[in-house]
Amino acid sequence: MRILLTNDDGVHATGLKLLEQVARRFSDDVWVVAPAEEQSGTGHSLTLTRPIRLRRFDDRRFAVAGTPTDAVLMALFHVMKDARPDVILSGINRGANLGEDVTYSGTVSAAMEGALAGVRSIALSQVYAREGMGDTVPYAAAEQWAERVLAELLDSPLPAGTLVNVNFPALPPAEVRGIRVVRQGIRDYGRTRIVQRTDPRGYDYYWFGLGPTVETPGHTTDLEAVADGYVAVTPLHLDLTHEPSLDSLAERFTGQ
Repeated sequence: MRILLTNDDGVHATGLKLLEQVARRFSDDVWVVAPAEEQSGTGHSLTLTRPIRLRRFDDRRFAVAGTPTDAVLMALFHVMKDARPDVILSGINRGANLGEDVTYSGTVSAAMEGALAGVRSIALSQVYAREGMGDTVPYAAAEQWAERVLAELLDSPLPAGTLVNVNFPALPPAEVRGIRVVRQGIRDYGRTRIVQRTDPRGYDYYWFGLGPTVETPGHTTDLEAVADGYVAVTPLHLDLTHEPSLDSLAERFTGQ
């Protein structure tokens, strides 16, 4: 089994090194093609206004001066064009990719690009407990549970155009309660807050912040699964069509 690893935290990220260790338990044919620098929050963006640079570290390790999507495309159509991967693993991200995070996440978007190409693709993220942890984020839960999760996902049939999003809770491994397959949650959009600061020259600048998460009554989403101490496994699909609206909208345009 040929495995491609990528991420959005950059080719030297701790989570990528950990993911490589886990991947080698399943295969000795592991490749790394990842962004040269951190690309968190770039979503499914492509670099179209400047050239892409590729740096080779060894025969199976490369850095791309671009987004996670750029990295996957460079892997599929250049670096590994003669023998494409069987699986793409993206992560292990430093921080959660829950709910609507998947639309912003470079980690999940790399897996989306893999799914578009018809490659089995899985995104993995390690949730952390509080802001401001920097490089001290503990990956212990992912380290202990990733192999168990992947052992099932690598052997499970996945329909075309789908991917899997995995989030590990911010807990010591022994306190993780198990694995739950849950739907994608949606946070209250009103929880977004703007944090304003002033630089030494007197000019204002801003950070995006988040308030508390609103829970669903049945605790049936990835948001609650992780908060309840479980590894959240969420199947996603690329078809964004809202099926129930097709007929009602078609009626409005009948005869036009």
